[in-house]
Amino acid sequence: MSKAIGFFEPGGPEVLRLIEVDEPQAGPGQVRVRVKAAGVQPYDVAVVEGWVPAGVDPGFPRIPGNEFAGVVDRVGAGVTGFLPGDEVLGYGRLNGYAEQVVVPAGQITAKPPAMSWEVAGGFPAGALNAYVALRELGVGAGDTVLIHGAAGAVGAVAVQLARRSGATVVATAREAQHDYLRALGALPVGYGDGFTDRVRALAPEGVDASLDGVGGEALDATLDLVKDRDRILTLVEHGRAAELGIRTMPPDRSPAWLAELADLYARGELTVHVRATFPLSRAADALRAYQAGNGRGKIVILVD
Repeated sequence: MSKAIGFFEPGGPEVLRLIEVDEPQAGPGQVRVRVKAAGVQPYDVAVVEGWVPAGVDPGFPRIPGNEFAGVVDRVGAGVTGFLPGDEVLGYGRLNGYAEQVVVPAGQITAKPPAMSWEVAGGFPAGALNAYVALRELGVGAGDTVLIHGAAGAVGAVAVQLARRSGATVVATAREAQHDYLRALGALPVGYGDGFTDRVRALAPEGVDASLDGVGGEALDATLDLVKDRDRILTLVEHGRAAELGIRTMPPDRSPAWLAELADLYARGELTVHVRATFPLSRAADALRAYQAGNGRGKIVILVD
Protein backbone atom coordinates (compact mmCIF):
# COMPACT_ATOMS: atom_id res chain seq x y z
CA MET A 1 0.00 0.00 0.00
CA SER A 2 0.99 3.62 -0.52
CA LYS A 3 -0.04 6.84 1.26
CA ALA A 4 -1.80 9.66 -0.56
CA ILE A 5 -3.98 12.68 0.08
CA GLY A 6 -7.45 12.06 -1.32
CA PHE A 7 -11.06 13.15 -1.03
CA PHE A 8 -14.40 11.37 -1.36
CA GLU A 9 -16.59 14.39 -2.06
CA PRO A 10 -15.88 17.85 -3.45
CA GLY A 11 -15.42 20.79 -1.12
CA GLY A 12 -12.76 22.94 0.46
CA PRO A 13 -9.45 21.86 1.99
CA GLU A 14 -11.33 20.22 4.86
CA VAL A 15 -12.38 17.29 2.60
CA LEU A 16 -8.77 16.14 2.14
CA ARG A 17 -7.73 12.99 4.02
CA LEU A 18 -4.53 10.99 4.37
CA ILE A 19 -5.49 7.61 2.88
CA GLU A 20 -3.88 4.36 1.82
CA VAL A 21 -4.17 3.20 -1.79
CA ASP A 22 -2.80 0.33 -3.82
CA GLU A 23 0.66 1.03 -5.17
CA PRO A 24 0.27 2.34 -8.76
CA GLN A 25 2.01 0.26 -11.42
CA ALA A 26 3.90 1.58 -14.43
CA GLY A 27 2.47 0.28 -17.70
CA PRO A 28 4.03 0.40 -21.18
CA GLY A 29 5.54 3.81 -21.87
CA GLN A 30 5.12 4.90 -18.25
CA VAL A 31 7.35 5.52 -15.25
CA ARG A 32 6.58 5.37 -11.56
CA VAL A 33 8.09 8.12 -9.46
CA ARG A 34 8.57 8.06 -5.71
CA VAL A 35 7.47 11.60 -4.97
CA LYS A 36 9.66 13.91 -2.94
CA ALA A 37 7.69 17.12 -3.38
CA ALA A 38 4.53 18.39 -5.08
CA GLY A 39 3.49 21.95 -5.84
CA VAL A 40 0.19 23.58 -4.87
CA GLN A 41 -1.61 25.54 -7.57
CA PRO A 42 -5.05 26.81 -8.67
CA TYR A 43 -5.57 23.62 -10.70
CA ASP A 44 -5.48 21.58 -7.48
CA VAL A 45 -7.98 23.85 -5.74
CA ALA A 46 -10.38 23.46 -8.68
CA VAL A 47 -10.01 19.66 -8.56
CA VAL A 48 -10.79 19.56 -4.84
CA GLU A 49 -13.81 21.79 -5.43
CA GLY A 50 -15.17 19.28 -7.95
CA TRP A 51 -13.72 20.08 -11.36
CA VAL A 52 -12.81 16.90 -13.28
CA PRO A 53 -10.06 17.38 -15.90
CA ALA A 54 -10.69 15.92 -19.35
CA GLY A 55 -9.79 12.25 -19.58
CA VAL A 56 -9.81 11.68 -15.82
CA ASP A 57 -11.86 8.97 -14.10
CA PRO A 58 -14.56 10.88 -12.18
CA GLY A 59 -14.66 8.27 -9.41
CA PHE A 60 -13.49 8.56 -5.81
CA PRO A 61 -11.20 8.74 -3.99
CA ARG A 62 -9.62 11.43 -6.12
CA ILE A 63 -6.03 12.49 -5.48
CA PRO A 64 -5.03 16.05 -6.45
CA GLY A 65 -1.58 17.13 -7.54
CA ASN A 66 -0.57 18.22 -11.04
CA GLU A 67 3.20 18.77 -10.65
CA PHE A 68 5.84 16.83 -8.75
CA ALA A 69 9.48 15.90 -8.34
CA GLY A 70 10.97 12.63 -7.16
CA VAL A 71 12.98 9.53 -7.96
CA VAL A 72 12.07 7.02 -10.66
CA ASP A 73 11.55 3.59 -9.05
CA ARG A 74 9.81 1.63 -11.83
CA VAL A 75 10.07 1.83 -15.62
CA GLY A 76 7.42 0.36 -17.92
CA ALA A 77 8.00 -1.57 -21.12
CA GLY A 78 9.33 0.48 -24.01
CA VAL A 79 10.65 3.35 -21.91
CA THR A 80 14.09 4.62 -22.85
CA GLY A 81 16.06 7.47 -21.37
CA PHE A 82 15.08 6.87 -17.74
CA LEU A 83 16.19 4.28 -15.19
CA PRO A 84 15.31 3.56 -11.56
CA GLY A 85 17.19 5.99 -9.37
CA ASP A 86 16.94 8.93 -11.78
CA GLU A 87 15.92 12.21 -10.12
CA VAL A 88 13.18 13.90 -12.16
CA LEU A 89 10.49 16.55 -12.18
CA GLY A 90 7.33 16.50 -14.21
CA TYR A 91 3.60 16.95 -14.58
CA GLY A 92 0.40 14.97 -14.92
CA ARG A 93 -3.28 15.58 -14.35
CA LEU A 94 -3.82 14.20 -10.84
CA ASN A 95 -2.20 12.02 -8.17
CA GLY A 96 0.82 14.16 -7.27
CA TYR A 97 -0.14 14.41 -3.59
CA ALA A 98 1.04 10.88 -2.97
CA GLU A 99 4.07 8.78 -2.15
CA GLN A 100 4.08 7.42 -5.71
CA VAL A 101 2.77 8.68 -9.02
CA VAL A 102 2.67 7.05 -12.47
CA VAL A 103 2.91 9.20 -15.61
CA PRO A 104 3.94 8.79 -19.26
CA ALA A 105 7.71 9.00 -19.66
CA GLY A 106 7.12 11.97 -21.98
CA GLN A 107 5.97 14.10 -19.04
CA ILE A 108 9.17 14.14 -16.99
CA THR A 109 12.68 15.52 -17.35
CA ALA A 110 15.87 15.25 -15.33
CA LYS A 111 16.12 17.32 -12.16
CA PRO A 112 19.28 19.43 -12.08
CA PRO A 113 21.50 18.44 -9.12
CA ALA A 114 21.59 22.08 -8.01
CA MET A 115 17.79 22.28 -7.74
CA SER A 116 16.41 21.45 -4.29
CA TRP A 117 13.47 19.10 -3.95
CA GLU A 118 11.22 21.86 -2.65
CA VAL A 119 11.95 24.04 -5.67
CA ALA A 120 11.68 21.08 -8.08
CA GLY A 121 8.29 20.01 -6.75
CA GLY A 122 6.79 23.43 -7.43
CA PHE A 123 8.71 24.23 -10.60
CA PRO A 124 6.95 22.55 -13.58
CA ALA A 125 3.56 24.28 -13.60
CA GLY A 126 4.68 27.82 -12.85
CA ALA A 127 7.61 27.70 -15.22
CA LEU A 128 5.74 26.02 -18.08
CA ASN A 129 2.65 28.22 -17.73
CA ALA A 130 4.80 31.34 -17.86
CA TYR A 131 6.76 30.04 -20.86
CA VAL A 132 3.67 28.98 -22.82
CA ALA A 133 1.76 32.18 -22.03
CA LEU A 134 4.55 34.45 -23.26
CA ARG A 135 4.97 32.23 -26.32
CA GLU A 136 1.24 32.56 -27.09
CA LEU A 137 1.45 36.33 -26.70
CA GLY A 138 4.53 36.58 -28.89
CA VAL A 139 6.42 38.63 -26.31
CA GLY A 140 9.86 39.67 -27.52
CA ALA A 141 12.43 42.42 -27.81
CA GLY A 142 10.95 45.90 -27.83
CA ASP A 143 7.61 44.90 -26.32
CA THR A 144 6.18 46.34 -23.16
CA VAL A 145 4.26 43.64 -21.29
CA LEU A 146 1.95 44.10 -18.31
CA ILE A 147 1.96 41.15 -15.90
CA HIS A 148 -0.77 40.97 -13.24
CA GLY A 149 -0.06 38.96 -10.10
CA ALA A 150 3.63 39.23 -10.88
CA ALA A 151 4.88 38.08 -7.47
CA GLY A 152 3.14 34.71 -7.75
CA ALA A 153 4.65 31.48 -9.02
CA VAL A 154 3.68 32.01 -12.68
CA GLY A 155 4.05 35.77 -12.65
CA ALA A 156 7.58 35.85 -11.24
CA VAL A 157 8.86 33.39 -13.85
CA ALA A 158 7.03 35.32 -16.57
CA VAL A 159 8.73 38.53 -15.46
CA GLN A 160 12.14 36.90 -15.77
CA LEU A 161 11.46 35.20 -19.11
CA ALA A 162 10.00 38.39 -20.60
CA ARG A 163 13.06 40.36 -19.49
CA ARG A 164 15.32 37.68 -21.02
CA SER A 165 13.49 38.13 -24.32
CA GLY A 166 14.24 41.86 -24.31
CA ALA A 167 10.81 43.11 -23.22
CA THR A 168 10.09 45.86 -20.71
CA VAL A 169 7.91 44.49 -17.89
CA VAL A 170 5.37 46.46 -15.89
CA ALA A 171 4.49 44.20 -12.98
CA THR A 172 1.48 44.56 -10.70
CA ALA A 173 1.46 43.42 -7.08
CA ARG A 174 0.90 44.68 -3.57
CA GLU A 175 3.43 47.29 -2.49
CA ALA A 176 5.11 44.82 -0.11
CA GLN A 177 6.27 42.87 -3.18
CA HIS A 178 7.66 45.80 -5.16
CA ASP A 179 11.29 45.46 -4.07
CA TYR A 180 11.16 41.77 -5.03
CA LEU A 181 9.84 42.64 -8.49
CA ARG A 182 12.46 45.35 -8.99
CA ALA A 183 15.11 42.74 -8.20
CA LEU A 184 13.66 40.61 -11.03
CA GLY A 185 14.01 43.51 -13.45
CA ALA A 186 10.41 44.73 -13.53
CA LEU A 187 8.80 48.14 -13.07
CA PRO A 188 6.33 47.52 -10.22
CA VAL A 189 2.97 49.22 -9.91
CA GLY A 190 0.27 48.94 -7.25
CA TYR A 191 -3.46 48.40 -7.67
CA GLY A 192 -6.17 50.85 -6.67
CA ASP A 193 -7.33 54.30 -7.77
CA GLY A 194 -5.31 55.76 -10.60
CA PHE A 195 -3.97 52.37 -11.69
CA THR A 196 -4.18 52.96 -15.45
CA ASP A 197 -2.54 56.38 -15.12
CA ARG A 198 0.36 54.85 -13.18
CA VAL A 199 0.82 52.18 -15.83
CA ARG A 200 0.78 54.76 -18.63
CA ALA A 201 3.39 56.80 -16.78
CA LEU A 202 5.66 53.74 -16.71
CA ALA A 203 4.86 52.85 -20.33
CA PRO A 204 4.44 56.15 -22.17
CA GLU A 205 4.60 54.43 -25.57
CA GLY A 206 1.83 52.01 -24.60
CA VAL A 207 1.45 48.41 -23.47
CA ASP A 208 1.81 45.77 -26.18
CA ALA A 209 0.72 42.61 -24.33
CA SER A 210 -0.55 41.45 -20.96
CA LEU A 211 -0.57 38.27 -18.89
CA ASP A 212 -3.42 38.36 -16.38
CA GLY A 213 -3.12 36.30 -13.21
CA VAL A 214 -5.64 38.31 -11.18
CA GLY A 215 -8.79 38.99 -13.17
CA GLY A 216 -11.59 41.32 -12.10
CA GLU A 217 -10.77 45.02 -12.10
CA ALA A 218 -7.18 44.37 -13.10
CA LEU A 219 -8.33 42.68 -16.30
CA ASP A 220 -10.90 45.41 -16.93
CA ALA A 221 -8.13 48.01 -16.75
CA THR A 222 -5.99 45.94 -19.11
CA LEU A 223 -8.66 46.15 -21.80
CA ASP A 224 -8.11 49.91 -21.84
CA LEU A 225 -4.32 49.60 -21.87
CA VAL A 226 -3.72 46.97 -24.58
CA LYS A 227 -5.14 47.75 -28.02
CA ASP A 228 -4.83 44.25 -29.50
CA ARG A 229 -6.96 41.89 -27.42
CA ASP A 230 -5.32 38.93 -29.11
CA ARG A 231 -2.26 39.88 -27.04
CA ILE A 232 -4.07 39.58 -23.70
CA LEU A 233 -4.05 36.18 -21.99
CA THR A 234 -5.85 35.44 -18.75
CA LEU A 235 -5.00 32.60 -16.39
CA VAL A 236 -8.15 33.06 -14.30
CA GLU A 237 -11.08 34.65 -16.18
CA HIS A 238 -11.92 31.67 -18.38
CA GLY A 239 -15.65 32.40 -18.28
CA ARG A 240 -15.22 35.91 -19.71
CA ALA A 241 -12.40 35.27 -22.16
CA ALA A 242 -14.50 34.38 -25.20
CA GLU A 243 -16.85 37.35 -24.89
CA LEU A 244 -13.89 39.69 -24.36
CA GLY A 245 -11.95 38.24 -27.28
CA ILE A 246 -8.85 37.46 -25.22
CA ARG A 247 -6.72 34.35 -24.91
CA THR A 248 -6.63 31.58 -22.32
CA MET A 249 -3.89 29.02 -21.74
CA PRO A 250 -3.60 26.32 -24.42
CA PRO A 251 -2.93 22.74 -23.24
CA ASP A 252 0.62 22.82 -24.62
CA ARG A 253 3.31 21.33 -22.37
CA SER A 254 6.57 19.75 -23.35
CA PRO A 255 9.34 17.99 -21.42
CA ALA A 256 11.81 19.71 -23.75
CA TRP A 257 10.53 23.11 -22.64
CA LEU A 258 10.63 22.00 -19.02
CA ALA A 259 14.22 20.80 -19.46
CA GLU A 260 15.17 24.15 -21.00
CA LEU A 261 13.64 26.04 -18.07
CA ALA A 262 15.26 23.75 -15.50
CA ASP A 263 18.60 24.38 -17.19
CA LEU A 264 18.09 28.14 -16.87
CA TYR A 265 17.51 27.60 -13.16
CA ALA A 266 20.62 25.42 -12.84
CA ARG A 267 22.72 28.14 -14.52
CA GLY A 268 21.41 30.77 -12.11
CA GLU A 269 19.49 32.59 -14.85
CA LEU A 270 16.06 31.89 -13.39
CA THR A 271 15.05 32.12 -9.74
CA VAL A 272 12.07 30.58 -7.93
CA HIS A 273 10.88 31.59 -4.49
CA VAL A 274 9.29 28.96 -2.24
CA ARG A 275 7.00 30.70 0.22
CA ALA A 276 6.21 27.76 2.49
CA THR A 277 6.39 23.97 2.74
CA PHE A 278 4.03 21.49 4.39
CA PRO A 279 4.31 17.74 5.00
CA LEU A 280 1.96 15.46 3.07
CA SER A 281 -0.21 14.95 6.15
CA ARG A 282 -0.91 18.71 6.19
CA ALA A 283 -1.92 19.08 2.56
CA ALA A 284 -5.19 20.70 3.66
CA ASP A 285 -3.20 23.43 5.43
CA ALA A 286 -1.13 23.91 2.28
CA LEU A 287 -4.29 24.58 0.27
CA ARG A 288 -5.58 26.95 2.95
CA ALA A 289 -2.31 28.87 2.83
CA TYR A 290 -2.56 29.09 -0.94
CA GLN A 291 -6.16 30.31 -0.83
CA ALA A 292 -5.23 32.98 1.73
CA GLY A 293 -3.09 34.59 -0.98
CA ASN A 294 -1.02 37.72 -0.43
CA GLY A 295 2.31 35.91 -0.70
CA ARG A 296 5.07 35.65 -3.22
CA GLY A 297 6.23 32.45 -4.83
CA LYS A 298 5.23 28.85 -4.39
CA ILE A 299 3.70 26.63 -1.70
CA VAL A 300 5.05 23.08 -1.80
CA ILE A 301 4.08 19.79 -0.15
CA LEU A 302 7.05 17.69 0.95
CA VAL A 303 6.24 14.01 0.62
CA ASP A 304 9.45 12.25 1.59
